[in-house]
Amino acid sequence: MRVVIEVDETLTEECVVIKCKQLDERVVKLQNALSVQINNDVDLLLYKEGKEYYIPAEQIVFFETENKQVFAHTKTDMYETEYKLYELEELLSKDFMRVSKSTIVNLKHIFSITKNIASSSVVEFRDSHKRVYVSRNYYKALIEQLDERRKIMRGK
Repeated sequence: MRVVIEVDETLTEECVVIKCKQLDERVVKLQNALSVQINNDVDLLLYKEGKEYYIPAEQIVFFETENKQVFAHTKTDMYETEYKLYELEELLSKDFMRVSKSTIVNLKHIFSITKNIASSSVVEFRDSHKRVYVSRNYYKALIEQLDERRKIMRGK
């Protein structure tokens, strides 16, 4: 695959065109990655019981790995994804953050954090019974990121 950039000073807004021989998984992943970078409203291709679903990333509460499979959790449901966690970290907006070796959370959905000095802290989410654990290695970065978001929100 090659990348070509053409400068056109007559354009009133940027336009990205993907030309392909056929629409395959690589092209869809590229489209999703570009969409996230441009406007953070990408629909992720997820699977459940043999069906494909296109779920907006903003609806995902967290991603977790279990038995080498990555799952995307919404408030009420769980889907499989073909993405690896490291791919999701690159693909998703800054609203998402890794909080353990096996989990990425959507910061916008966090309702509470129960700190546990001896082991992992617990994150609970708004309007959901689901919870995840934050490892001690990621706890400080998570708190700093949430504080930074709070400062930005106060400034608006």
